[in-house]
Amino acid sequence: MELQILPDAEAVAQKAVRIITELAQERTRLTGKFLFAVSGGSTPWKVLHQLAETAALPWEAIELFQVDERIAPAGDAQRNLTRIEENLLNHSALTQKQIHAMPVEQTDLESAANSYAQRLIEFCGNPPKLDLIHLGLGEDGHTASLLPGDAARKSQAPIAVTNEYQGLGRMTMTYSTLNAARHRLWIVTGINKQSMLERLYRGDDSIPAGQVERNNTIILADQNAAGKS
Repeated sequence: MELQILPDAEAVAQKAVRIITELAQERTRLTGKFLFAVSGGSTPWKVLHQLAETAALPWEAIELFQVDERIAPAGDAQRNLTRIEENLLNHSALTQKQIHAMPVEQTDLESAANSYAQRLIEFCGNPPKLDLIHLGLGEDGHTASLLPGDAARKSQAPIAVTNEYQGLGRMTMTYSTLNAARHRLWIVTGINKQSMLERLYRGDDSIPAGQVERNNTIILADQNAAGKS
């Protein structure tokens, strides 16, 4: 695991864009496609907005998946998909069919999770192996929607449904999917992340984030999160 500390959230976003672009170019040269999954968060939305302005990205080769999603209606401001569409789809050459949205509007959520797992397998193999997964870090040490004490953390399926968290249930990639990816990119910003960033970096597996594979992994943190301010 490599930790890079940058001055602020804007510098983190710029560095993330460079890493994503370079890896997308490399994987497209090798395989003709780039299998990429994104999480939510304020800095990641900056990343997506900047990606949209990046002419060097092989847009036609990208298949974009969701790491997790809140169970809420279409267009809800709390949905990660809403922000993906606002910051990336509406400002880039990416098409709607290249965005693989988690089917959280379905009534049978367990069946919907299985359906999304099959979509992953269709594009990424069995078990699914994404080229790059972007991850965030919660103040309680969660990542994706793998939450402290939630049974979804023990799921062996590629996708699971969680209990309510902050008023909403979630659908999420599980450890098996996160850990199988070729690369992982953590984006961690803000002074409220100091404690958990330190625990993540030293490999504390008592927090959910600490159980994610450390090889082929980069953490981009701002000085506030790294306690360097």
